[in-house]
Amino acid sequence: MFTTAISNECIIKVCKDRPYIVSGKIPITEYVINCDSKGIPINWILGKEYPVMEKCALCRCGQSKNKPFCDGTHADINFNGTETADLDQCQAKEINGPELILKDVEKLCASARFCHRSGEIWEQVPKSDNPEIKKNVIRNSFDCPSGRLLLREKKTGKSIEPEFGRSIALVSDPFMGVNGPIWVRGDIPIQSADGKIYEKRNRVTLCRCGKSLNNPFCDSSHYPEQSEGAKELIFSYL
Repeated sequence: MFTTAISNECIIKVCKDRPYIVSGKIPITEYVINCDSKGIPINWILGKEYPVMEKCALCRCGQSKNKPFCDGTHADINFNGTETADLDQCQAKEINGPELILKDVEKLCASARFCHRSGEIWEQVPKSDNPEIKKNVIRNSFDCPSGRLLLREKKTGKSIEPEFGRSIALVSDPFMGVNGPIWVRGDIPIQSADGKIYEKRNRVTLCRCGKSLNNPFCDSSHYPEQSEGAKELIFSYL
């Protein structure tokens, strides 16, 4: 899961008990999960776009009054940002279908819920010889921000991934009444506080509520303190 070399000026550094330092003029935008009346996502909607900066500090503790940027609150609350992600991070379950193979890295789940749009992705992969079902499976996998759901063609073994430029999206989930994680896209290196580089991924989500048990990655901990109705909805998916 770790390497030690940095090959690009674009990088996100995890600071010990402090913010993420983002370098390299990485574009930062807000993306909103647009849901139907039952809370099932329909699509992503582009929200606020932030000025491109050479370097900035993004809040990790979840308490900044200048979100998404750090305002030093982590020091006032004695934020504990100890990294807990381990080498088993990317172990995955596999579901084999006639056309597609799904790798499910459950530990990375950020509860964006696109995997339930127009059918459960786990139930649809075994039916992926149906062109419409296959199309929906690919669409739903692409919209998973955390990269939990990874597809490849069964015949060729080729990965099926959305094409992202190096960018950061701040997830907003108004149906649940929460700010979601930091959606890192395009293989941006993420450096741990002790200088190691996590495995580069096309898409992954970083915690910004300060509660993840899989730090620095999101584990959906931004949801549980919401209303009972919201909790029931989320837990019915898991």
